[in-house]
Amino acid sequence: MPPGQPSGFRRVVFHGRPVAELLFHMPDEKLEPRRFSVEWCLGENEVAVVLYDASLARALDGPPPASVGTAADRVGVLLVGERPGDIDPFWSARLYFSLPEGASSEHLARAVRSLFRVLEDRTRSARARRELSNRTSEIRSLVDVGIALSAESDHEQLLEQILSSARALTAADAGSLYLVEDESPSRSLKIVRAQNDSVRFRFVERAVPLDRASIAGFVAETGQALNLSDVGAIPPGAPYHFDAAFDRQHGYRSRSMLTVPMTTPSGRTIGVLQLLNRIRRTIPEGAGTAVIHMEVVAFDADNEEIAKSLAAQAAVAVENRRLSESIRRLFEGFVEASVTAIEQRDPTTSGHSERVALLACGLAQRVDASTDGPYAGVRISREELRELRYAAVLHDFGKVGVREQILVKARKLPAGIAALIRSRIDQAILSAAAEVWESAARGRWTDGKVAEVLAGRIAILEKAWGLVASADEPTLLSSDVSAEVLGLSEVRYRDPSGTLRPVLEPEELHYLSIPKGNLTAAERVEIESHVTSTFRFLSRIPWTPDLSRVPEWAYAHHEKLDGSGYPRRLEGAGIPLPVRAITISDIYDALAARDRPYKSAVPDDRALDILRGEAKRGAIDSALLELFIESKVYVSALSAKGPR
Repeated sequence: MPPGQPSGFRRVVFHGRPVAELLFHMPDEKLEPRRFSVEWCLGENEVAVVLYDASLARALDGPPPASVGTAADRVGVLLVGERPGDIDPFWSARLYFSLPEGASSEHLARAVRSLFRVLEDRTRSARARRELSNRTSEIRSLVDVGIALSAESDHEQLLEQILSSARALTAADAGSLYLVEDESPSRSLKIVRAQNDSVRFRFVERAVPLDRASIAGFVAETGQALNLSDVGAIPPGAPYHFDAAFDRQHGYRSRSMLTVPMTTPSGRTIGVLQLLNRIRRTIPEGAGTAVIHMEVVAFDADNEEIAKSLAAQAAVAVENRRLSESIRRLFEGFVEASVTAIEQRDPTTSGHSERVALLACGLAQRVDASTDGPYAGVRISREELRELRYAAVLHDFGKVGVREQILVKARKLPAGIAALIRSRIDQAILSAAAEVWESAARGRWTDGKVAEVLAGRIAILEKAWGLVASADEPTLLSSDVSAEVLGLSEVRYRDPSGTLRPVLEPEELHYLSIPKGNLTAAERVEIESHVTSTFRFLSRIPWTPDLSRVPEWAYAHHEKLDGSGYPRRLEGAGIPLPVRAITISDIYDALAARDRPYKSAVPDDRALDILRGEAKRGAIDSALLELFIESKVYVSALSAKGPR
């Protein structure tokens, strides 16, 4: 650097000899001479040349000190005369020039000037490298924070991380996070997080008006950042003020404050990030021990840029989290509406889907908590539990495609057919009475005989009706009753037109001859098709990756471990654990539900015995069933829902 041009550094010459001649030859360098001593120190923006010669060595009465703290890189040594044999290795490692004893003042000045230039260049380079390193570290930290924020799915943890990251990046002692509340009758700011390293306090969320009277409100309203060096010295004309209530309550002293808006890419401010009391930690030059000096300083321009960048990332993360939550609520509404639609088509099974979901999730939680047995090492995450819940609550969704007369069928005969048969019986009784009395009018029978014949015919018809009513129940049909039902095809009556007709049509006899349950083979196939329909309907939903198995799990809920299930006859390992939990829960609720008009509820102990029988023959998971029974999931999971 040419003589006279400011270097930006204060140049210090440490000496033990007179330096008047040196200063004479360097009039434009503005050198500051200082006597060198063992307590020497150097300021942050100072560079120094030590004139080390015999006079300085004598003044120190020994080698120079070895430790000069962080200032060592800004010190150069000019050895004048013969190099002392006892010079400390530390000084040998410093930047130094050598001049022979008796060198002229001009030579000395040139050497000092050269040393200063090298020291200043080196210091600038070191500071530039440090600045670049700091910038790189800040950028890396911002990127890491951005990745962490985008990956955080828990809303509370997200807010905590936003504030703690902002404080760490700006060295803030305290801070608060505000979110704009749009859903309230009047818009407000809600303090959702507060942190303070100096004071312990109990945080309680609270709302403040969204106006320009407060610092946070001003920033939220205007979208402008505020960087205040001292909140106690806000200009009188400012529209905002500082609320010192916290300081008074906890004995805290708020000074510097940086408040930045959390603005989405669309320009909407959704919150405010407020940082308080930036702490600067320094180690004094030449300190012999690790003494750290801490002071509250103002937030600088770099802090402001970092805070703005992080606030922008935080705004996106919070907005995405809100959007995800909105989508989740929307989907929950869709699921609830779907279940309602199913239950409206089949009111007799109202609540079944929700109970199965409660039972299956309760059983899965017991699996996750188990410490022994075959499932001791199995862990079920919160995401998997949510996936299981959706699969369980939607497992019967395909019933919307089953004909209602089959879906709600309570007995073997379709709705209305029993009443039609009864009307035929009544018509047959009237027809029999007419025939008997007509015969009596012709003098064929006496009055006593008429009554006997009529009573016999009525008894036959009423017996047929009793057999119809008995066979219509959805129970196991014995072979004797089955033969009697088939014999009803011979019972005939004369209709109003005089035509002789059977009391029971062939199709009605087919229904009454169902050996077990209340469905024909064709009706059972249609009912069982609801599983395939469930899979087909659910597969059309664009599930997120964390819910991608919902259609498959719902599809398999009627499969059995021994391959006796439907529709795909899956076996063993082909049936995942969550599906096994749904299957057990579905069977239990179908047995124990008290809202089925076509059957009485099976007591819990009997329902569990039936399940044990299924496990014994290898149809359901025996270990999972025992966990279901031992932990009484059927009691704890449903207790909050009231009676079944």
